[in-house]
Amino acid sequence: MKSKYFVNILIMTMLCFYMQQLNAQDWPNLGRFRAENEKLGAPDKGEKRVVFLGNSITEGWINIRPDFFKNRSYINRGISGQTTPQMLLRFRQDVIKLQPAVVVILAGTNDIAGNTGPSSLEMIEDNLSSMSELARVHNIKVVLSSVLPAYDYPWRRGLQPAEKIVTLNAWIKDYCQKNGFVYLDYFSAMADERNGLKSEFSEDGVHPNQKGYQVMEPLAEAAIQKALKQNFKKCPCNK
Repeated sequence: MKSKYFVNILIMTMLCFYMQQLNAQDWPNLGRFRAENEKLGAPDKGEKRVVFLGNSITEGWINIRPDFFKNRSYINRGISGQTTPQMLLRFRQDVIKLQPAVVVILAGTNDIAGNTGPSSLEMIEDNLSSMSELARVHNIKVVLSSVLPAYDYPWRRGLQPAEKIVTLNAWIKDYCQKNGFVYLDYFSAMADERNGLKSEFSEDGVHPNQKGYQVMEPLAEAAIQKALKQNFKKCPCNK
């Protein structure tokens, strides 16, 4: 069962990667949610809409644990394989125009994996900063998630991402503290002694399974509630 799950995840990741290369004319995949966004429309009066922006970890969440998104104003805008520059390019369409009260951003691991080419930690930080600043300008509360632990990437082995993720998460936490954003720490609850993802939370060491998402859900909910209670802090933001 585990091997089948692993193979399916690996095939999905590789397919998404190669489709991105073939579909260069829509590199950020703006077409993915365009129709859904138009159908969704503006939030109702008093509605506290929350957009989850991310990659396969966010996309897989609604597939594996759909009940978390049911009967809530939670909008999933995860696209498998995506990196932070792609999310930044679709941020206006898939976040700002939906007029959420909160955006929950979970991104960075695919940048470290090199899904869209070489990427330094500074490049990831710049993109996360840009998305956060865009949100603040449009009165959207920001929750920045830690990158989930990963000891290796099954689709691109040998990159030794664990310590890079630790360093990036330290920056994300510090950035949130300096700018009044909410830091959502999945890493501490999910990392093993190697700073990889605990085996009980994943079949491939990168993507959460049901148990993994069950750990994430109360942490995400608490972060959202904290963000909703916060007052906005004036820009410019500090890195």
